[in-house]
Amino acid sequence: MNVDKHISDTGYEFSIVLPVRNGGEYIKICINSILAQTVTNFNIHILENCSTDDTPAYLKSLTDPRISVHPATASLSIEKNWERILSIKRNKFMIIIGHDDYMYPGYLAAIKNLIYKYPDASLYQTHFNFIDERGEIVRNCKPMQAVQTVSDFFTETIENGGGFMMRSTDYDAVGGIPMYPNLFFADFALWLKLSRLSYKASDPGMLFSYRVHDQNTSAVSADEKYHAGFELFVNYLQDLKKEDKEFSEALNMHAINILSIYCKGLSHRLLRTPLKERNNLTVATVLKKYQGYADRLIDNNHFNFSKIRGMQLAGFIDSNMVTRNVFLLLKKLYPKPFVK
Repeated sequence: MNVDKHISDTGYEFSIVLPVRNGGEYIKICINSILAQTVTNFNIHILENCSTDDTPAYLKSLTDPRISVHPATASLSIEKNWERILSIKRNKFMIIIGHDDYMYPGYLAAIKNLIYKYPDASLYQTHFNFIDERGEIVRNCKPMQAVQTVSDFFTETIENGGGFMMRSTDYDAVGGIPMYPNLFFADFALWLKLSRLSYKASDPGMLFSYRVHDQNTSAVSADEKYHAGFELFVNYLQDLKKEDKEFSEALNMHAINILSIYCKGLSHRLLRTPLKERNNLTVATVLKKYQGYADRLIDNNHFNFSKIRGMQLAGFIDSNMVTRNVFLLLKKLYPKPFVK
């Protein structure tokens, strides 16, 4: 594949790619935040995926010549919609933004300065915050070093955030975003692949907002895709461990922390889902699965996931029908977490 054939030679420096399906009010906020940038040499590619709300009508109302809408001819999965990114003409640098995320006015200016300061970097990012469905700040991201290798990125700041800028040629060279189910963990793998090409450079400004939503805890298909996506991500980490000695050492030191976070989160999600709605997936099976992940990623692993604080209680609650039902009743009365 000629990685240059979809790279534009226009006067624009940045391409902002925005996949959307049923964007609601969020996409209006997102696009307005892009158009408010102090750096103006960019264009916007909107991958519209057969929205059934007022998104198509809103997009038709936009008159800024920098905006191009690419409607899907039929309803696509999220994976197939994002796959279209490889086929559109993009400028030298590109960012993929969620339709519910937000840029502060100085975001592109900060990225431009980063590129001038670190021309050899393969990934650029500003600091960012997490916002809730109402747009209120939940928390800020963890502090990031100005320059990070792939091992630094993995061990210090890898978390589900946004605002990553990259070269379009690099995006094409790594094959675009991996086609993990529902794109769960695909972005993590993509950022690691890109930072591995050279290094990641970060600006200290808090100039991007990444929106987090309350999830539907009874969505079995989402849980199954989450499992499948994480399995593929672990496979990628295992391959990277074999190829990169420094990264292997980082995995040995930090994989337990990362696996513990996801193991605990998924187990507690299962507790909030009736057994009949989760295809017999249990906390015990999750513990066994993550124990296997640890054995694959960590040399001479001796960590026992059942010893994680709160996991013994979670396993006990999930072990029989009575405690499961009592827990579900208590969650209706008191929705805040009480198993930690």
